Amino acid sequence: MKAVRTDRELECPDIDAGLRARGVDLVTLPADIPQEELMREVAEADLLLMCYTPITAPVIAAARRLKGIVKYGVGIDAIDIPAAMARGIPVVNVPDYAQETVAEAAFALMIALARRLPEIGRAMERDGWLWPEPRWLGRDIAGATVGLIGMGKIGRSMARMASAGFRARVLGFDPHVEASVMAGHGVEKAHDLHAMLRQCDFVSLHMALSPSTRHMIDRAALACMKPSAVLVNVSRGALVDETALVEAMLAGRLGGVGLDVYEEEPLAKTGHTLSPLFGRPDAILLPHLAFFTAEAMQRLTDDTLARCFEILDGKPVEIRSHDPRLRAQESNVRFA
Repeated sequence: MKAVRTDRELECPDIDAGLRARGVDLVTLPADIPQEELMREVAEADLLLMCYTPITAPVIAAARRLKGIVKYGVGIDAIDIPAAMARGIPVVNVPDYAQETVAEAAFALMIALARRLPEIGRAMERDGWLWPEPRWLGRDIAGATVGLIGMGKIGRSMARMASAGFRARVLGFDPHVEASVMAGHGVEKAHDLHAMLRQCDFVSLHMALSPSTRHMIDRAALACMKPSAVLVNVSRGALVDETALVEAMLAGRLGGVGLDVYEEEPLAKTGHTLSPLFGRPDAILLPHLAFFTAEAMQRLTDDTLARCFEILDGKPVEIRSHDPRLRAQESNVRFA
């Protein structure tokens, strides 16, 4: 058996060791591998593991022996699922390993921006001590209005932290979730995104990326937000029109931004749309690590190996995600 794992920059030693312990010939490849080279590598592969590298229809067509594609993570936008389905190749992800972990990271960004922690930390490093001055004045989350865009598992975890944990008022925008379900999580359903944004002190994005959600936070949406409002995105970079975001930040029309995901990754200090935000006291830019804790990585390892072994053993692979693109599969799958 041969397996190919792309995105080797993401070190997964336990996943690699687990596959090799089963006698699998594992090849790891960089994230930026040219498509033609990837096609050559997967030609004799039984299993393909990926995280960010695009798995296109030509790549799938070149993999003559392929028995399954495993996304060791959540998002499946980079996989041509119809091409895989046409050949009866199951596609599976690991949807549940980091929902609480990512919600905690989003909340940490909210707290850090509300209390000016990066700015205060840098000033303490420089000066050794600070006295209460207006420029260090923070804000409470208790009593504030938190808007959640997307009320899936991560959004619901955020809602619990904000409402039960911090006694904030929580509004939720998600056309696919009923008001009664949101109410059960302490959330008031908003039917109009722009109307919700006008009320929010903090906004956190937790929506899946699709043609209808791409750049849903655009110039018009940003114009609805309070000049003091904080925007957090740990979901998908392309949910935000990054050019419009930079314009709003540089013009002082937004109170702060905390980002862990970007439309183009990796981020860069120069030459990237978001490069102007580096060094600003009202911006926190993280390197797509909201998921990265010891506990989450252990869950990711366990679930990834379980799905890989199902595929290699010729068993139907368990689909735990409720994404309709994965639920549409009919060959070599079973649904949890």
